[in-house]
Amino acid sequence: MYEVIFLWILALVYIVFAVIQDIKTREIANWLSFSLIIFALGFRFFYSLFGGDNFLFFYNGLIGLGVFFALGNLLYYGKVFAGGDAKLMIALGTILPYFSILSKNFQVFFDFLLVFLSVGFIYILTSSVILCARNFKSFKREFLKQLNKNKKLMIGILFFSIILSVFGFIEKMFFALGILMFFTSYLYLYSKAIDESCMIKKIETKDLREGDWLYSSIKIGRKVIKAKWEGLNMKEIKEIRKKYREVKIRQGVAFSPVFLISLVIFILFNVLGLRLWDSFW
Repeated sequence: MYEVIFLWILALVYIVFAVIQDIKTREIANWLSFSLIIFALGFRFFYSLFGGDNFLFFYNGLIGLGVFFALGNLLYYGKVFAGGDAKLMIALGTILPYFSILSKNFQVFFDFLLVFLSVGFIYILTSSVILCARNFKSFKREFLKQLNKNKKLMIGILFFSIILSVFGFIEKMFFALGILMFFTSYLYLYSKAIDESCMIKKIETKDLREGDWLYSSIKIGRKVIKAKWEGLNMKEIKEIRKKYREVKIRQGVAFSPVFLISLVIFILFNVLGLRLWDSFW
């Protein structure tokens, strides 16, 4: 069990540094995630070499890396995670598996993802409420703008929500679907208004960093630098600095604290011998 505790402590130290860096600079350096992968797999290899467990401890680290590599890329290309968050998720794949039985390690993965999604939802909701409160006037103006812009769509959704709710007298599931459809539509407008009113910032081009997201595409001569999910690279930043003094960028909420909170909860539950699934339900 000491080897598992060592991996947990190693991950916590790295994630604390990632949180500090993310809050200060709005990015997580690649070297943090890559070195965590190297140290974790290196430790697993030498522990297996001298511990005589037929390298199962090491192999399970590789399997965890593969599983979370797929998951991290899925979240990145699905435009849920930024690059730094995806790499940090991949690195955690080398930390989490600690059973010698593969099926139990997949239960570990599932337990961690369960708490991660729950913490992430609460974190994003809380952050958005705080942003809304701090910028209430601009949020209110943008929300009404989005409501007016999507008036026909919202009327259509309201109409179908009422129809589904009526069918709820026959089958309760339809009533739940109607309510869910109605609130989801307004949640979309809420998130869109938050994004447009609270997450857009004008900065001087000398302060641009690699990975920053342009608010909208900009033209430099005949060339167009697009606002893309991957963010700006250094070549594009240099070109922008030659032409523009200020640009608008889209800022995201620092998401790394979710990793820290989730890992702490995951470790506490495992130390106490509790099943996360049973505790949530």
